[in-house]
Amino acid sequence: MADDKNTPETGASETKVEETKAADTAAPEAKTDDAAKEEAPKAESAAASESKTVSDLADLKDIAGDTPDADAAAIANNAPVPLREQELDKHGRAYATGRRKDATARVWIKPGKGKITVNGRDQETYFARPTLRLILNQPFAITDREGQFDVVATVSGGGLSGQAGAVKHGISQALTRYEPELRATVKAAGFLTRDSRVVERKKYGRAKARRSFQFSKR
Repeated sequence: MADDKNTPETGASETKVEETKAADTAAPEAKTDDAAKEEAPKAESAAASESKTVSDLADLKDIAGDTPDADAAAIANNAPVPLREQELDKHGRAYATGRRKDATARVWIKPGKGKITVNGRDQETYFARPTLRLILNQPFAITDREGQFDVVATVSGGGLSGQAGAVKHGISQALTRYEPELRATVKAAGFLTRDSRVVERKKYGRAKARRSFQFSKR
């Protein structure tokens, strides 16, 4: 009789165990389905953002009209670099401002026979020293343009050395504006850079910037 009483209970317990096992096996499947449903919108949004960025990049490349592949091809084919535009006034002259030390020069150049006029006087009269005239002709010498341009300059401030450097700086700038293809040559020589060197200021307690007063023992 005891065996008959225990039989239904054991059967019920076995069915409960089987139900829990089935629930456990079904739970991961349900979880995976829920995770897949949650990840699907994220994947779609990520794909949409990637496609948008790709389209934006394509639009930017179209606007710029230039791509890395095109640059590489241009370099491989030795394509010429775009030059700056020629800058001339209504009289067909190129103008530039040159500076050196405390001197400032306004320079105009145009095709001619190589005549250089400074403050209304010929260069040989204004710059009597040959070294100063040599400084003026350096931009024309390195570009093989000697005797091909007339120069009119007005310069003020500083001494003759500073004024010669200012006129040279102005000639270099004006020459590259008249013939932009000469810019690389003139820039490589350093003539387009404004020379920032100036005299060192005098110090108190000294005769000059560094010179001391004469010392006497007696």
